[in-house]
Amino acid sequence: MVSRMFRMETKVDPARRDLLRARLLETNTAASPVLRALRGTPAERDVPLHVWASDGADALAGGLVGHTWAGWLHVTYLWVDAPHRDTGLGGRLLAAAERLARRERGCAAARLETWDFQAPGFYRKQGYEVVCAIPDYPPGITEYTMTKRLS
Repeated sequence: MVSRMFRMETKVDPARRDLLRARLLETNTAASPVLRALRGTPAERDVPLHVWASDGADALAGGLVGHTWAGWLHVTYLWVDAPHRDTGLGGRLLAAAERLARRERGCAAARLETWDFQAPGFYRKQGYEVVCAIPDYPPGITEYTMTKRLS
């Protein structure tokens, strides 16, 4: 007989987090033919992808932080310093990341999240499409998930 007694904790525990993540990955891999096929391939690894732009004084003008996994580029952050906005730098950073993800890592698509006050219009101009909108996340703001094929 299995005990129904559970002790609940709320403390942050990196070791348990890592154990939970590993067990979830095992469960998901066992259940998904796609994830099983990725097992042991370069596409299985979550690999950081960063692109940086510096100005003439070698100061950070902008950058993109993301990663590739399972044939996808995930853009986590894209930022351009105010003096360099509206110069095309954001588009060049994004294009460089997409090119690297496609040519060197075999990615077929890209995804990102952005809020309604940030840059959904910018991403649409770069070929991204909204696949999900979450209103009031956080309250009063809509979050968009956007994707693009990298063919």
